Amino acid sequence: MENKIKVAIMFGSRSVEHEVSIVTAMQVFENIDRDKYDVIPVYIDKKGRWLVDEKLGKIESFKDLKLKEIKVPEYIFQASPSVKALLPKSVFKFLQKIKADIYFPVIHGTYGEDGTIQGLFEMADVPYVGSGVAGSAVGMDKIIQKSVFKDNNIPVVKYLWFLKSEWQDNKVKIIEKVEKTLGYPVFIKPANLGSSIAINKAVGLKELESAIEIASSFDQRIIVEEGKEGIIEINCSVIGNNNELTASVCEQPVNSEQMLTYEDKYLKGGKVKGLPAQAGMAGLSRLVPAPISEELTKKIQETAKKAFRAIDAAGIARVDFMVRPDTEDFWITEINTLPGSLSFYLWEKSGTNFSELIDRLINLGFERHKERQELTFSYDSDLISKTAGGRK
Repeated sequence: MENKIKVAIMFGSRSVEHEVSIVTAMQVFENIDRDKYDVIPVYIDKKGRWLVDEKLGKIESFKDLKLKEIKVPEYIFQASPSVKALLPKSVFKFLQKIKADIYFPVIHGTYGEDGTIQGLFEMADVPYVGSGVAGSAVGMDKIIQKSVFKDNNIPVVKYLWFLKSEWQDNKVKIIEKVEKTLGYPVFIKPANLGSSIAINKAVGLKELESAIEIASSFDQRIIVEEGKEGIIEINCSVIGNNNELTASVCEQPVNSEQMLTYEDKYLKGGKVKGLPAQAGMAGLSRLVPAPISEELTKKIQETAKKAFRAIDAAGIARVDFMVRPDTEDFWITEINTLPGSLSFYLWEKSGTNFSELIDRLINLGFERHKERQELTFSYDSDLISKTAGGRK
């Protein structure tokens, strides 16, 4: 096919979810339609360098994350709308600049899922896949998103939050507030982190103190949530832009504890096409569709779409819930605007294969960019001419 669409797949970055991002990227490389797209692997290493090379589209290149065995040229992304391209660093001046038609970030966590790289794309005025600056930032922050959910009448568990500095200055007061307001058990989480990293359950004082210390080493803000007994986790993915949203089938992840750990998500499970065993969220044991009633399924799907719209998400997201099976009460846990493995396993069960899912996300990215082009970002006025030399 002539005139293929050039897609820059962005992955890695300065994030504790660096390796998870690599796995998701490899799944995208394996399943994207090569007859329709020219794929440009853009790997951001743990130091923040942007490296571009076809070799980076192969999992074998990452057996050594320092890439000592392969020489890869480094590029700089020029965010000026007049350039909007990847430019080779001075030592690689013999290389041509790289200009993609659309950018596809599959960076989990900080500097990729939190609105930072989305802001860069907005500055450059280029199409990109997924949520924008606000949706990404809110979706990443567990404290802010809960406030948004509450304002939209979406059920959340009781919680409280505090600053790391407040914990260091007055641990006794915070512990008393947790015990009085929430009781035990509770879950302690950094406000901005994913993949269950630094999330711990506490059933008593000693565990609470330890869990807060761990969370505070990853973030300046810590959230403590009420722990519900007798619950299961139910997840649902949503795809679309604005009001045209579609929800996937629901899943019930299967784990031995009340909370899925990083090990549950990424270090267990079976083989995924084109990748070794333990290949991301797709390798997790799960029941799809979830063994819940049709009525509850519909309620969760509609609530997932409501949550997606509430934070101004776009492209794709996975929305996680806690459900009490006996009463069918449920509470939203969080929304993930860049789900591991892009939640392709939920869409396959909904009738959309991975290649079609990627295609849909790229089209949604172009669609969203076109909509933004119709907005006004400049306003001409005579304010400057009427402003006298520095006076109010």
